Amino acid sequence: MTNIALDAMGGDKAPAEIVRGAVDAALGFDAVKIFLVGQEDQIEAEFKKYPDEAKKAIDAGKLEVVHAPDVAEMDESPVNAVRHKKNCSINVAMRLVKEGKANAMVSAGNSGAVATSAILTLGRIPGVMRPAIATMIPTKVADRPILVLDAGANMDCHPDWIVQFAVMGSAYSKTVLNRENPTVGLVSIGTEDCKGNEMTKSTFPLLKKSAINFIGNIEGHDICEGQTDVAVCDGFVGNVILKTAESIAHAIGSWLKKEFTKSFFRKIGALMLKGAFKALKTQMDPEIYGGAPLLGVPGAVIITHGSSSRKAIFHAVRVAQTAAANDMTGEIARRIAENEKLHAPIPEGVN
Repeated sequence: MTNIALDAMGGDKAPAEIVRGAVDAALGFDAVKIFLVGQEDQIEAEFKKYPDEAKKAIDAGKLEVVHAPDVAEMDESPVNAVRHKKNCSINVAMRLVKEGKANAMVSAGNSGAVATSAILTLGRIPGVMRPAIATMIPTKVADRPILVLDAGANMDCHPDWIVQFAVMGSAYSKTVLNRENPTVGLVSIGTEDCKGNEMTKSTFPLLKKSAINFIGNIEGHDICEGQTDVAVCDGFVGNVILKTAESIAHAIGSWLKKEFTKSFFRKIGALMLKGAFKALKTQMDPEIYGGAPLLGVPGAVIITHGSSSRKAIFHAVRVAQTAAANDMTGEIARRIAENEKLHAPIPEGVN
């Protein structure tokens, strides 16, 4: 049984969509128990909207409410929220992981607060310098989204951190996405190792010597080609890539809608292509990817979008279960140790 602590109060649509998604996931997945963490009266009020499903999940021992009186607001300072609201839903959920009562934590709340709480409560996997947020972006290959990290946790990075991001991303890609020997690319402005800024040029040789399947530099136009499993960069670049991709996806949807409603014949054409548009929308839907894991902390911590719907929460629980069941933390720890050993200085007198 995989136990997952779900922050019921985090997100723009909390607690309604979070609770509904929790009930869906509790009934939809085998061997999963969800601790719904938040203000008990509000959670119970949501249960009353679908009493039969909620009762079924609770009676089956797959859903349990854990009271947390406080809430970390979306626009609140992450550090202040975590330090001064000890019993906010994010902290209480994270403590369940720390105490071993839960194997994973999911939240659509203040992403900075989730990351801060994870680091302060859980610490870091031995050897990890900086945890990183990883996010998936769809590519031309339908079943091969690319994992991009860091997506915003670390703005200014040391080359050694980038190497660890590559190691952690590779481990996640293998354990959760089932990619055997995943390929890793370094985001830069050219494929040659001499291209880029000082950080990327310093990082390139380190990645080349690391224990990962490094394929060299990749450029912005390579992100969606579907030829790379993991793309590594600092949090500034990663966040720009993520937000740009989201913006372009929305723009394309808007352009298509506008063009196909310009005339009667275009409307007929759009109707005939309805199935294709539906498939395209599904492929580009970020909610099916289950959120962004915070890699580098013990336990699976999944950060979902602030506007997450019940569908997004459902898939976030799926990803959290997969990460915990496949020992993502252990895989990252093993790979970090292997990489450190590879780069350890040779003792004097040893040839």
